[in-house]
Amino acid sequence: MFMRIAAPEFGPLALVEIRVAIAAAVLTPILILDLGYADMTRHWKKLVLLGTINTAIPFLLFTFSTLYITAGFAGILNATAPIFTALIAWFWLSDRMNASRVAGLLVGAAGVYVLVRDEVGSSFGDSQLAIMAAVLACFFYGLSGNYAKRHMQEVRPLAVAAGTQIGAAIILLPGAVLTWPAGSVSPAAWAAAIVMGIFSTGVAYILYFRLIANVGPTNAITVTYLIPVFAMILGAIVIDEPVTLTMVVGCAVILLGTALATGMLKLPASRR
Repeated sequence: MFMRIAAPEFGPLALVEIRVAIAAAVLTPILILDLGYADMTRHWKKLVLLGTINTAIPFLLFTFSTLYITAGFAGILNATAPIFTALIAWFWLSDRMNASRVAGLLVGAAGVYVLVRDEVGSSFGDSQLAIMAAVLACFFYGLSGNYAKRHMQEVRPLAVAAGTQIGAAIILLPGAVLTWPAGSVSPAAWAAAIVMGIFSTGVAYILYFRLIANVGPTNAITVTYLIPVFAMILGAIVIDEPVTLTMVVGCAVILLGTALATGMLKLPASRR
């Protein structure tokens, strides 16, 4: 929702730079107080790479997508990230895929088709490009999740959160300077950008990585199920976005596929 408010005035690059820079400013002092600064500097190369594929690229793609599709629509597509995580883990980490998880991948793909079929017509336009950008962002979330699982186990969660935001801010800075809006930006857009940086990124990362540390990544990823619900509700209430039957059905199917792909739901065991 905040992307939808601020992106048209800032543009994707400038808005994401503001978002991650504010998040880095929120997280770094907490990291220093938590005595985790040395952990971040020791693994800075990995954190910059993770910040690029987990933050800079997907944040940029999702912000671009919200220029042309609603917040609720983008939120539903965001729920496919765990499906990509499971698929990439299968190919990259040789993670075993049982019948339930394979079914989840197929059901999730069907849900995406239900969601986007009315948007994808005979002519290629901005909405189709926005959908592709959002799906590609979810692919990068899946890629970065598996990279973190393989290479960042020894790094403290708060160091990962702060380091990735700092890395993303550095990577995006030149592009943000070049594309900074020439005209004035409204107070509403600035407020949306600041709130998104502090709460939707900085505070949210603290809560999320603490959740990973306490209950594990598999349980933590279940927060994904709430993203499309809040995106549709807030988009409808605050910025008067429509919620269609296709969105509701597509959301339900995608969430079912996500639950199966992540192992939260399992198909009944076959009898011998």
